[in-house]
Amino acid sequence: MEVILLERVAKLGQMGETVKVRDGFARNFLLPQGKALRATGANKKRFDDQRAQLEARNLEQKAEAEKVHATLDGQSFIIIRQAGETGQLYGSVSTRDIADIITAGGVSVNRNQVSLLSPIKAIGLHSVPVQLHPEVEAKVTINVARSEQEAERQTRGEELDTREEMSMDDLGLEIGAALAEAGGDMGDR
Repeated sequence: MEVILLERVAKLGQMGETVKVRDGFARNFLLPQGKALRATGANKKRFDDQRAQLEARNLEQKAEAEKVHATLDGQSFIIIRQAGETGQLYGSVSTRDIADIITAGGVSVNRNQVSLLSPIKAIGLHSVPVQLHPEVEAKVTINVARSEQEAERQTRGEELDTREEMSMDDLGLEIGAALAEAGGDMGDR
């Protein structure tokens, strides 16, 4: 299906371009969200008549997004989650969690604006892009930790003590050392 883009759409085109997209993408995403019109003669004329208004609205939205970008870009947010000794989270941190923590921090963000390729499943510092406008993107740091103290240590750049898995040889050496401290071999009894 051919559509006329009413705003810039990533990996598709700029405002005013006529592009060919799959029918489902047009019906389920572009048309319902007001990002495009079907490329018919009447719609082309309608777009040409409204082009100045659409460009002005786009510039307004971009300016607004740049103001938000100035306050949001580079900020760090702490999310406390339970995790195992190796740093693996028992759950995960999703786009909804990140949007909620940013909104609680004073900037209204929708979860659709948070760009995660996959959920965060380990403690640590994670850089997450937030798409404020098709042309404006802010980066925030999400600090996932088990406690506030651990989050502060991560922020300072300290390595966290995560228990490493032991090999059988290491385990044998530890048992031997413990027996020596206890007063000798078990075979003396």
